[in-house]
Amino acid sequence: MKSPYVGTLPVNEPVTAYFLVLSKEIRQKKSGEHYLSLHLGDKTGEIEAKMWDNVAEVVDTFERDDFLKVRGTVQIFQNRPQLTVHKLRRLEEQEVDFADYFPSSERDPEEMFAELRGIVNGFTNPHLRTLLNSVLDDAPLAAMYKMAPAAKTIHHAYRSGLLEHVLSLCQLGKLTAAHYKTIDLDLLLTGAILHDIGKVEELSYARGFSYSADGQLLGHIIQGLRMMNAKFEKLPDFPPKLRTLIEHMIVSHHGELEFGSPKVPIFAEALLLHHLDNMDSKMDAVRGALQRDRLVEGEFTGWIAPLERVLLKKDKYLDEAKAPVPAAPAKVKPAVTAPIPEPPAAAPAPPKPAYKPPQNTLFAEKLQAVLEPQK
Repeated sequence: MKSPYVGTLPVNEPVTAYFLVLSKEIRQKKSGEHYLSLHLGDKTGEIEAKMWDNVAEVVDTFERDDFLKVRGTVQIFQNRPQLTVHKLRRLEEQEVDFADYFPSSERDPEEMFAELRGIVNGFTNPHLRTLLNSVLDDAPLAAMYKMAPAAKTIHHAYRSGLLEHVLSLCQLGKLTAAHYKTIDLDLLLTGAILHDIGKVEELSYARGFSYSADGQLLGHIIQGLRMMNAKFEKLPDFPPKLRTLIEHMIVSHHGELEFGSPKVPIFAEALLLHHLDNMDSKMDAVRGALQRDRLVEGEFTGWIAPLERVLLKKDKYLDEAKAPVPAAPAKVKPAVTAPIPEPPAAAPAPPKPAYKPPQNTLFAEKLQAVLEPQK
Protein backbone atom coordinates (compact mmCIF):
# COMPACT_ATOMS: atom_id res chain seq x y z
CA MET A 1 0.00 0.00 0.00
CA LYS A 2 1.39 3.36 -1.03
CA SER A 3 1.74 6.28 1.37
CA PRO A 4 1.06 9.12 1.63
CA TYR A 5 -2.10 9.52 -0.41
CA VAL A 6 -3.25 12.82 -1.86
CA GLY A 7 -5.77 13.04 0.95
CA THR A 8 -3.04 13.01 3.62
CA LEU A 9 -0.28 15.12 2.05
CA PRO A 10 1.23 17.47 4.67
CA VAL A 11 1.50 21.18 3.88
CA ASN A 12 4.86 23.02 3.88
CA GLU A 13 6.84 19.84 4.49
CA PRO A 14 9.07 17.83 2.11
CA VAL A 15 7.25 14.75 0.86
CA THR A 16 7.98 11.73 -1.34
CA ALA A 17 4.89 10.09 -2.84
CA TYR A 18 3.60 8.09 -5.81
CA PHE A 19 0.97 9.30 -8.26
CA LEU A 20 -0.85 8.61 -11.50
CA VAL A 21 -0.39 11.35 -14.13
CA LEU A 22 -3.87 12.64 -14.97
CA SER A 23 -2.68 15.42 -17.28
CA LYS A 24 0.62 16.83 -18.51
CA GLU A 25 1.29 20.20 -20.14
CA ILE A 26 4.54 21.89 -21.11
CA ARG A 27 4.27 25.64 -20.54
CA GLN A 28 6.60 28.61 -20.85
CA LYS A 29 7.80 31.01 -18.18
CA LYS A 30 8.15 34.73 -18.84
CA SER A 31 11.87 34.08 -19.14
CA GLY A 32 11.25 31.70 -22.07
CA GLU A 33 12.18 28.59 -20.11
CA HIS A 34 9.76 25.68 -19.95
CA TYR A 35 8.00 24.28 -16.92
CA LEU A 36 5.66 21.34 -16.36
CA SER A 37 2.04 21.74 -15.31
CA LEU A 38 0.63 18.45 -14.06
CA HIS A 39 -2.44 16.99 -12.43
CA LEU A 40 -1.49 14.03 -10.28
CA GLY A 41 -3.83 11.68 -8.49
CA ASP A 42 -4.53 8.51 -6.60
CA LYS A 43 -7.65 6.86 -5.25
CA THR A 44 -8.19 9.61 -2.65
CA GLY A 45 -8.21 12.54 -5.07
CA GLU A 46 -5.98 14.72 -7.23
CA ILE A 47 -3.64 17.66 -6.86
CA GLU A 48 -2.21 20.30 -9.17
CA ALA A 49 1.57 20.14 -9.51
CA LYS A 50 4.27 22.36 -11.03
CA MET A 51 7.86 21.52 -11.86
CA TRP A 52 9.82 24.71 -12.43
CA ASP A 53 13.44 23.56 -12.79
CA ASN A 54 15.38 20.82 -14.57
CA VAL A 55 12.42 20.16 -16.84
CA ALA A 56 14.51 19.19 -19.88
CA GLU A 57 15.92 16.20 -17.98
CA VAL A 58 12.53 14.57 -17.38
CA VAL A 59 9.99 15.97 -19.85
CA ASP A 60 10.31 13.07 -22.30
CA THR A 61 10.53 10.31 -19.70
CA PHE A 62 6.81 9.99 -18.96
CA GLU A 63 3.36 10.68 -20.39
CA ARG A 64 -0.23 10.96 -19.26
CA ASP A 65 -1.49 7.76 -17.52
CA ASP A 66 2.02 6.87 -16.37
CA PHE A 67 2.91 6.42 -12.71
CA LEU A 68 5.49 8.68 -11.05
CA LYS A 69 7.57 8.80 -7.90
CA VAL A 70 7.68 12.45 -6.90
CA ARG A 71 9.65 14.46 -4.37
CA GLY A 72 8.37 17.92 -3.57
CA THR A 73 6.51 20.24 -1.22
CA VAL A 74 2.80 21.02 -0.93
CA GLN A 75 1.88 24.67 -0.49
CA ILE A 76 -1.39 26.62 -0.59
CA PHE A 77 -1.54 28.78 -3.72
CA GLN A 78 -4.60 30.88 -4.56
CA ASN A 79 -6.49 29.09 -1.81
CA ARG A 80 -5.76 25.63 -3.26
CA PRO A 81 -3.12 22.98 -2.50
CA GLN A 82 -0.34 22.84 -5.08
CA LEU A 83 2.63 20.47 -5.21
CA THR A 84 5.98 21.94 -6.24
CA VAL A 85 7.96 19.07 -7.76
CA HIS A 86 11.71 18.98 -7.19
CA LYS A 87 12.42 15.52 -8.58
CA LEU A 88 10.44 12.78 -10.33
CA ARG A 89 10.90 9.47 -12.09
CA ARG A 90 8.59 7.16 -14.00
CA LEU A 91 7.53 3.96 -12.26
CA GLU A 92 7.21 0.60 -13.97
CA GLU A 93 3.82 -1.07 -13.66
CA GLN A 94 5.23 -3.89 -11.57
CA GLU A 95 6.18 -1.27 -8.96
CA VAL A 96 2.59 -0.19 -8.35
CA ASP A 97 -0.68 -1.63 -7.09
CA PHE A 98 -3.40 -0.30 -9.39
CA ALA A 99 -5.92 -0.32 -6.55
CA ASP A 100 -3.98 2.54 -4.91
CA TYR A 101 -4.44 4.93 -7.82
CA PHE A 102 -7.99 4.76 -9.05
CA PRO A 103 -10.75 6.36 -6.96
CA SER A 104 -13.55 3.88 -6.37
CA SER A 105 -16.91 3.79 -4.66
CA GLU A 106 -16.74 2.79 -1.03
CA ARG A 107 -19.38 0.16 -1.82
CA ASP A 108 -18.65 -3.18 -3.46
CA PRO A 109 -19.80 -3.09 -7.10
CA GLU A 110 -21.08 -6.67 -7.01
CA GLU A 111 -23.18 -5.88 -3.96
CA MET A 112 -24.59 -2.77 -5.66
CA PHE A 113 -25.33 -4.69 -8.86
CA ALA A 114 -27.21 -7.33 -6.86
CA GLU A 115 -29.24 -4.54 -5.22
CA LEU A 116 -30.10 -3.16 -8.66
CA ARG A 117 -31.17 -6.62 -9.78
CA GLY A 118 -33.53 -6.80 -6.81
CA ILE A 119 -35.09 -3.45 -7.70
CA VAL A 120 -35.73 -4.54 -11.29
CA ASN A 121 -37.18 -7.88 -10.26
CA GLY A 122 -39.66 -6.02 -8.06
CA PHE A 123 -41.24 -4.23 -11.06
CA THR A 124 -44.92 -4.87 -11.68
CA ASN A 125 -44.67 -3.84 -15.36
CA PRO A 126 -43.48 -6.97 -17.25
CA HIS A 127 -42.31 -5.03 -20.32
CA LEU A 128 -40.05 -2.74 -18.30
CA ARG A 129 -38.75 -5.66 -16.22
CA THR A 130 -37.90 -7.64 -19.37
CA LEU A 131 -36.16 -4.65 -20.97
CA LEU A 132 -33.97 -3.93 -17.95
CA ASN A 133 -33.06 -7.57 -17.46
CA SER A 134 -31.91 -7.65 -21.09
CA VAL A 135 -29.49 -4.89 -20.14
CA LEU A 136 -28.32 -6.44 -16.88
CA ASP A 137 -27.99 -9.92 -18.47
CA ASP A 138 -25.63 -8.57 -21.14
CA ALA A 139 -22.32 -9.64 -19.59
CA PRO A 140 -19.97 -7.19 -21.41
CA LEU A 141 -22.39 -4.31 -20.82
CA ALA A 142 -22.93 -5.30 -17.18
CA ALA A 143 -19.16 -5.39 -16.60
CA MET A 144 -18.82 -1.82 -17.90
CA TYR A 145 -21.88 -0.73 -15.92
CA LYS A 146 -20.31 -2.01 -12.70
CA MET A 147 -17.03 -0.18 -13.36
CA ALA A 148 -17.98 3.13 -15.04
CA PRO A 149 -17.83 6.48 -13.26
CA ALA A 150 -20.87 8.75 -13.50
CA ALA A 151 -18.77 11.66 -14.78
CA LYS A 152 -15.20 12.63 -15.58
CA THR A 153 -14.82 15.18 -12.78
CA ILE A 154 -18.04 16.78 -11.51
CA HIS A 155 -19.94 14.10 -9.54
CA HIS A 156 -19.50 10.43 -8.67
CA ALA A 157 -16.22 10.66 -10.58
CA TYR A 158 -14.81 7.34 -9.42
CA ARG A 159 -15.01 3.71 -10.40
CA SER A 160 -18.52 2.29 -9.90
CA GLY A 161 -19.74 5.86 -9.45
CA LEU A 162 -22.43 5.40 -12.12
CA LEU A 163 -23.91 2.40 -10.33
CA GLU A 164 -23.82 4.23 -6.99
CA HIS A 165 -25.51 7.27 -8.56
CA VAL A 166 -28.24 5.11 -10.14
CA LEU A 167 -29.02 3.36 -6.85
CA SER A 168 -29.23 6.74 -5.14
CA LEU A 169 -31.72 7.89 -7.80
CA CYS A 170 -33.78 4.74 -7.32
CA GLN A 171 -34.01 5.43 -3.59
CA LEU A 172 -34.99 9.06 -4.22
CA GLY A 173 -37.50 7.89 -6.83
CA LYS A 174 -39.22 5.61 -4.35
CA LEU A 175 -39.46 8.39 -1.78
CA THR A 176 -40.88 10.97 -4.16
CA ALA A 177 -43.26 8.58 -5.92
CA ALA A 178 -44.76 7.75 -2.52
CA HIS A 179 -45.47 11.47 -2.12
CA TYR A 180 -46.68 12.23 -5.66
CA LYS A 181 -49.30 9.55 -6.03
CA THR A 182 -49.76 9.84 -9.80
CA ILE A 183 -46.14 8.93 -10.58
CA ASP A 184 -45.56 5.60 -12.35
CA LEU A 185 -42.75 4.24 -10.16
CA ASP A 186 -41.65 1.51 -12.58
CA LEU A 187 -41.31 4.06 -15.38
CA LEU A 188 -39.44 6.53 -13.15
CA LEU A 189 -37.00 3.83 -11.99
CA THR A 190 -36.47 2.68 -15.58
CA GLY A 191 -35.46 6.23 -16.47
CA ALA A 192 -33.11 6.35 -13.48
CA ILE A 193 -31.41 3.09 -14.52
CA LEU A 194 -31.08 3.96 -18.21
CA HIS A 195 -30.65 7.76 -18.32
CA ASP A 196 -26.82 7.60 -18.24
CA ILE A 197 -26.34 4.18 -19.81
CA GLY A 198 -24.33 5.79 -22.62
CA LYS A 199 -21.62 6.80 -20.14
CA VAL A 200 -20.27 3.26 -20.12
CA GLU A 201 -19.03 4.02 -23.66
CA GLU A 202 -18.63 7.80 -23.48
CA LEU A 203 -15.93 7.65 -20.81
CA SER A 204 -12.60 5.89 -20.82
CA TYR A 205 -11.68 4.61 -17.37
CA ALA A 206 -8.99 1.97 -17.84
CA ARG A 207 -6.62 4.30 -15.93
CA GLY A 208 -7.47 7.97 -15.50
CA PHE A 209 -10.87 9.22 -16.57
CA SER A 210 -11.19 10.77 -20.02
CA TYR A 211 -13.53 10.77 -23.00
CA SER A 212 -13.44 8.08 -25.65
CA ALA A 213 -13.33 9.16 -29.29
CA ASP A 214 -17.03 8.30 -29.75
CA GLY A 215 -17.78 10.06 -26.47
CA GLN A 216 -16.19 13.25 -27.80
CA LEU A 217 -18.00 12.95 -31.14
CA LEU A 218 -21.47 11.89 -29.96
CA GLY A 219 -21.91 12.20 -26.18
CA HIS A 220 -23.63 9.82 -23.81
CA ILE A 221 -27.21 10.78 -24.74
CA ILE A 222 -26.80 9.72 -28.38
CA GLN A 223 -24.72 6.72 -27.36
CA GLY A 224 -27.41 5.71 -24.84
CA LEU A 225 -30.12 5.85 -27.52
CA ARG A 226 -27.97 3.68 -29.81
CA MET A 227 -27.44 1.09 -27.10
CA MET A 228 -31.11 0.96 -26.16
CA ASN A 229 -32.17 0.78 -29.82
CA ALA A 230 -30.23 -2.47 -30.08
CA LYS A 231 -32.12 -3.81 -27.04
CA PHE A 232 -35.54 -2.70 -28.30
CA GLU A 233 -34.94 -4.41 -31.65
CA LYS A 234 -34.67 -7.72 -29.80
CA LEU A 235 -38.02 -7.13 -28.06
CA PRO A 236 -40.55 -6.91 -30.93
CA ASP A 237 -43.50 -7.05 -28.55
CA PHE A 238 -42.37 -4.03 -26.54
CA PRO A 239 -45.10 -1.32 -26.65
CA PRO A 240 -43.96 1.41 -29.10
CA LYS A 241 -45.37 4.29 -27.08
CA LEU A 242 -43.74 3.04 -23.88
CA ARG A 243 -40.47 2.86 -25.82
CA THR A 244 -40.92 6.51 -26.86
CA LEU A 245 -41.43 7.57 -23.24
CA ILE A 246 -38.20 5.84 -22.22
CA GLU A 247 -36.29 7.44 -25.09
CA HIS A 248 -37.71 10.84 -24.12
CA MET A 249 -36.46 10.38 -20.56
CA ILE A 250 -32.97 9.64 -21.86
CA VAL A 251 -32.83 12.65 -24.20
CA SER A 252 -34.41 15.11 -21.74
CA HIS A 253 -32.78 14.24 -18.43
CA HIS A 254 -30.42 17.25 -18.50
CA GLY A 255 -33.54 19.36 -18.27
CA GLU A 256 -32.59 22.32 -20.48
CA LEU A 257 -31.49 22.70 -24.08
CA GLU A 258 -28.43 24.71 -23.03
CA PHE A 259 -27.36 21.84 -20.77
CA GLY A 260 -27.20 19.39 -23.66
CA SER A 261 -30.71 17.91 -23.75
CA PRO A 262 -32.23 17.81 -27.27
CA LYS A 263 -35.63 18.06 -25.60
CA VAL A 264 -36.90 19.40 -22.29
CA PRO A 265 -38.88 16.96 -20.11
CA ILE A 266 -42.60 17.17 -20.90
CA PHE A 267 -44.25 14.54 -18.73
CA ALA A 268 -44.20 14.07 -14.97
CA GLU A 269 -41.78 11.14 -14.64
CA ALA A 270 -39.31 12.75 -17.06
CA LEU A 271 -39.41 16.07 -15.18
CA LEU A 272 -39.05 14.37 -11.81
CA LEU A 273 -36.12 12.30 -13.12
CA HIS A 274 -34.35 15.47 -14.24
CA HIS A 275 -34.71 17.15 -10.85
CA LEU A 276 -33.66 14.04 -8.91
CA ASP A 277 -30.65 13.57 -11.20
CA ASN A 278 -29.67 17.22 -10.82
CA MET A 279 -30.06 17.12 -7.03
CA ASP A 280 -28.07 13.92 -6.57
CA SER A 281 -25.24 15.10 -8.83
CA LYS A 282 -25.08 18.50 -7.08
CA MET A 283 -24.98 16.98 -3.61
CA ASP A 284 -22.12 14.68 -4.60
CA ALA A 285 -20.33 17.65 -6.18
CA VAL A 286 -20.62 19.44 -2.82
CA ARG A 287 -19.20 16.42 -1.02
CA GLY A 288 -16.27 16.15 -3.41
CA ALA A 289 -15.50 19.88 -3.34
CA LEU A 290 -15.39 19.97 0.46
CA GLN A 291 -13.19 16.90 0.56
CA ARG A 292 -10.70 18.34 -1.94
CA ASP A 293 -10.56 21.66 -0.08
CA ARG A 294 -9.85 20.26 3.36
CA LEU A 295 -6.23 21.47 3.44
CA VAL A 296 -7.14 25.09 2.81
CA GLU A 297 -7.56 27.43 5.77
CA GLY A 298 -10.72 29.39 6.34
CA GLU A 299 -14.42 28.74 6.59
CA PHE A 300 -15.08 28.86 2.83
CA THR A 301 -13.78 26.89 -0.14
CA GLY A 302 -12.34 28.44 -3.25
CA TRP A 303 -14.57 29.03 -6.27
CA ILE A 304 -16.30 25.79 -7.38
CA ALA A 305 -16.86 26.24 -11.11
CA PRO A 306 -19.47 23.45 -11.64
CA LEU A 307 -21.55 24.85 -8.78
CA GLU A 308 -20.83 28.52 -9.60
CA ARG A 309 -20.22 29.44 -5.97
CA VAL A 310 -17.97 29.03 -2.97
CA LEU A 311 -19.08 26.64 -0.24
CA LEU A 312 -19.20 27.07 3.51
CA LYS A 313 -17.18 24.50 5.44
CA LYS A 314 -20.01 24.04 7.90
CA ASP A 315 -18.18 21.86 10.41
CA LYS A 316 -15.25 24.26 10.62
CA TYR A 317 -17.64 27.20 10.88
CA LEU A 318 -19.57 25.57 13.73
CA ASP A 319 -16.42 24.39 15.51
CA GLU A 320 -15.07 27.93 15.54
CA ALA A 321 -18.41 29.23 16.74
CA LYS A 322 -18.26 26.74 19.62
CA ALA A 323 -14.73 27.74 20.62
CA PRO A 324 -14.65 28.79 24.30
CA VAL A 325 -14.86 32.51 24.74
CA PRO A 326 -12.18 33.88 27.14
CA ALA A 327 -13.73 34.70 30.50
CA ALA A 328 -14.24 38.37 31.13
CA PRO A 329 -12.03 39.75 33.92
CA ALA A 330 -13.75 39.74 37.30
CA LYS A 331 -15.16 43.04 38.32
CA VAL A 332 -13.17 44.58 41.19
CA LYS A 333 -15.36 45.88 43.94
CA PRO A 334 -14.39 49.38 45.05
CA ALA A 335 -12.74 49.60 48.49
CA VAL A 336 -15.10 50.48 51.30
CA THR A 337 -14.23 53.89 52.74
CA ALA A 338 -15.70 55.97 55.52
CA PRO A 339 -18.50 58.19 54.30
CA ILE A 340 -17.56 61.77 53.72
CA PRO A 341 -19.28 63.83 56.48
CA GLU A 342 -21.80 66.38 55.37
CA PRO A 343 -20.62 69.94 55.84
CA PRO A 344 -22.16 71.58 58.99
CA ALA A 345 -25.29 73.58 58.37
CA ALA A 346 -24.70 77.31 58.20
CA ALA A 347 -25.73 79.27 61.34
CA PRO A 348 -28.95 81.20 60.83
CA ALA A 349 -28.45 84.87 60.08
CA PRO A 350 -29.13 87.16 63.14
CA PRO A 351 -32.43 89.05 62.90
CA LYS A 352 -32.21 92.55 61.51
CA PRO A 353 -32.59 95.22 64.19
CA ALA A 354 -35.83 97.22 64.13
CA TYR A 355 -35.61 100.46 62.18
CA LYS A 356 -34.88 103.49 64.28
CA PRO A 357 -35.15 106.86 62.63
CA PRO A 358 -31.97 108.83 62.87
CA GLN A 359 -31.79 111.49 65.66
CA ASN A 360 -31.98 115.19 64.60
CA THR A 361 -28.69 117.06 64.55
CA LEU A 362 -28.25 120.66 65.86
CA PHE A 363 -28.43 122.04 62.36
CA ALA A 364 -31.66 120.20 61.75
CA GLU A 365 -33.22 121.58 64.89
CA LYS A 366 -32.34 125.18 63.88
CA LEU A 367 -33.65 124.65 60.34
CA GLN A 368 -36.90 123.24 61.69
CA ALA A 369 -37.25 126.34 63.98
CA VAL A 370 -36.84 128.69 61.01
CA LEU A 371 -39.35 126.83 58.82
CA GLU A 372 -41.98 126.28 61.49
CA PRO A 373 -43.46 129.85 61.56
CA GLN A 374 -43.97 129.70 57.73
CA LYS A 375 -46.55 126.92 57.94
